[in-house]
Amino acid sequence: MLKSPIFSSSRPVTLQASMDHKPSKPDPPKKRVLVCGGGVIGVCTAYFLSKKGAAVTLVEQSSIACAASGKAGGFLALDWCDGGPLSSLARASFDLHRSLAQELNGGESYGYRSLNTLSLSVTESENPPRGRKSTIPDWINGPVKGPKTIGTTETTAQVHPQLFTKKLLEKAVADYGVEVVIGKVKSVEAGDGEITAVVEGGGEIGGDAVVLALGPWSNKFTVLSSVIRVHGLKAHSLVLEPREMDAISAHALFLSYHPANGGPPMDPEIYPRPTGEVYICGMSSEEEVPDNPEQIEPNPDSIRVLKRVAGTVSSHLGEESRVKAEQACFLPCTDDNVPVIGEIPGMKGCYVATGHSCWGILNGPATGAAMAELVLDGHSSIVDLTRFSPARFAGRTR
Repeated sequence: MLKSPIFSSSRPVTLQASMDHKPSKPDPPKKRVLVCGGGVIGVCTAYFLSKKGAAVTLVEQSSIACAASGKAGGFLALDWCDGGPLSSLARASFDLHRSLAQELNGGESYGYRSLNTLSLSVTESENPPRGRKSTIPDWINGPVKGPKTIGTTETTAQVHPQLFTKKLLEKAVADYGVEVVIGKVKSVEAGDGEITAVVEGGGEIGGDAVVLALGPWSNKFTVLSSVIRVHGLKAHSLVLEPREMDAISAHALFLSYHPANGGPPMDPEIYPRPTGEVYICGMSSEEEVPDNPEQIEPNPDSIRVLKRVAGTVSSHLGEESRVKAEQACFLPCTDDNVPVIGEIPGMKGCYVATGHSCWGILNGPATGAAMAELVLDGHSSIVDLTRFSPARFAGRTR
């Protein structure tokens, strides 16, 4: 078909002109990529793959952000991983969170904001100090001392992780055509240049590549468990709705908490959110991951401790607050505390992205962007993925 500018010309179009016109080559077919896992890592990967032109199908066994991506704190830090293997990943991802917030109407719909971050010491049995330090916000009226600023609005921020994950997928579906399938992937098979995911119930989904972003469930997947070990760290959290949320400032709190019974100090964290709630987390232990994320239940003793922490730090977080959620989730951790991001040795076209531990929400965007480049271009430019390659586990005794 001739291009429209020729038809708009005032000169007559001759047969020779039509014959001389060379039709443009058809666009190459889109690369079909399956992304298994509807948490923040899977959704970010699906988003950036589809934005780069891939035809993406995301498969999730339960619901989007139903596990750690829906129950995490959503704390973001620019430089807290400096000096370690996650430094470049974290810095790139912190910047991507900022740019994504601009893309997604300022991030207001999912609670993105910059904030100041304090470390505080809390001794449960003490009375509140008589003289307050000016660096302690007024709403923190419990027995706290030793305030230190460990993050500013330039270096720390937050999102509501469930809202962020769902909003990003919503954009990926609406703008870039990502398809979402709810079903449990039983196995992945490779052959004849194609990857096939077998979904529970007998269905099969074919593609040119697959990204397994299964979080702590990676170890239940034979393709992955034969190469890497990912274990689950069960973390508890509490979500409160204070009566006077307007009085609570945008300060994330990292605590050294000394209980009244003389037990070992704990390190809970408190994050007020612009969505009208306050998130409190802590009390972690390594446990067996259940088959279904919907089966995860919090330990009642751990929840009681978190309630006590909240009420001790601030009367605003005491008994008058409405309890919105008492919950637990499993963080995916590796033996060397470094995420696994890359192509699985011996399985061309089969990739893995997991093991982000407590930094999954922070590092989701850069992981997704790097994985999109790796799958579609053969290498990542946004972050050097060498340190994260699953090939590093080769030869280890399992």
